[in-house]
Amino acid sequence: MANRVDVEIEAPAGGAPEEVRALAARRFRHVRRLLPLGLVALAAAAYGVWRYYSVRETTDDAQIDGHIHSISARVGGVVVQSNMRDDEFVSAGTVLVELDARDYQVALESARADLAEAEAALRASRSDVPITATTTASQLSTAQAAIREVRASVEALRNEVEAARARVATAEARVREAEANYNRAARDVERLKPLAAKEEISRQQYDAAVASADALRAAVDSARAQLREAEQGVRTAESRLEREQARTAQAEAALRSAGTAPEQVAVRRAQAASSAARVEQARAAVAQAELNLERAVIKAPVSGVVSKRGVEEGQMVQPGQQVCAIVSLEDVWVTAQFKETQLRSIRAGEPVEIRVDAYGGRVYRGRVDGISGATGARFSLLPAENASGNFVKVVQRVPVKIVLEQGQDPQHLLRPGMSVVATVLTR
Repeated sequence: MANRVDVEIEAPAGGAPEEVRALAARRFRHVRRLLPLGLVALAAAAYGVWRYYSVRETTDDAQIDGHIHSISARVGGVVVQSNMRDDEFVSAGTVLVELDARDYQVALESARADLAEAEAALRASRSDVPITATTTASQLSTAQAAIREVRASVEALRNEVEAARARVATAEARVREAEANYNRAARDVERLKPLAAKEEISRQQYDAAVASADALRAAVDSARAQLREAEQGVRTAESRLEREQARTAQAEAALRSAGTAPEQVAVRRAQAASSAARVEQARAAVAQAELNLERAVIKAPVSGVVSKRGVEEGQMVQPGQQVCAIVSLEDVWVTAQFKETQLRSIRAGEPVEIRVDAYGGRVYRGRVDGISGATGARFSLLPAENASGNFVKVVQRVPVKIVLEQGQDPQHLLRPGMSVVATVLTR
């Protein structure tokens, strides 16, 4: 297909029409030769531009991120010295703030004293265990021997009581025999008395009967005295038996008490275990007091730049109160908010060019570390929840973490919050 080109040529003044037409024809042929070349160059340029941007995904919604450590007081107290200034670089372990530690020093000394007391009580409790075991074993042996002794004594006294009762029975029989003999002799005297008065019997025979009656009466008195003695012996034996039975009850009680020897040893061991637990509790209190004393000196946990300094000397701080923030510059990265339509070709590990606005577009190299699991809107305080009746589709942005290659920022020029332009070189 031929292209038509209209060329308007100004004819020279006084020129012939044939010359004008010849000049126009030469120029037309020249333009027709250059036109294809121009179209090819334009197509090549368009392809180059397409090729350049087809493997790149760019966003200017990106910024430098880093670790910002909030430094807070772990214990309360009055600030006696502040060793930090805003925007000052501090190394890890640098003392930032010193609190009045006298109260914590006193608490530590008290905790150590309590620990010493608990350890002494533990030593005493542990020494009581073998002592109690030995003592209770001895008491048990003594109680068993005592119970055998009193039981034997009770048995002997019971035999003695039976013997005394037998003697009483014998004495009673003798009393009855003596009384019977006396009664017979007394009746004989009564019968012989009138006969003696009539002199039917001799006086000697009568006197012999009277003497025999008196002797038998004395025998009755003697038998009765022996009976009383035997009864007293019974009472004495029974009294001794009662005392031995009481001793038996005491010995049995002592035996029962000594029989609790295992329980007493177990109690002592439990007391020793309780003392050991109190020692551990006291040690924990000492450790806590040492921690509180140590925390009265607030140190920088990491190296970085001090920001948001919030305490002055003489100020009272409370546990959990922020004293400053430390911005770590050793580990920074880029968080780029890419449109969801750009993520189809972005993969972890792909190279990234980062241009920092603050330094005139200075280029840093990095790589994609990871893509967020949700869009940025999902992590907002109040995520948008459009109802089905008024839904308006909005292209969402997804955070992409980009890490920098090592050694590009030795002077720590990159600060969290700086705006950058991130370009991912897709494969």
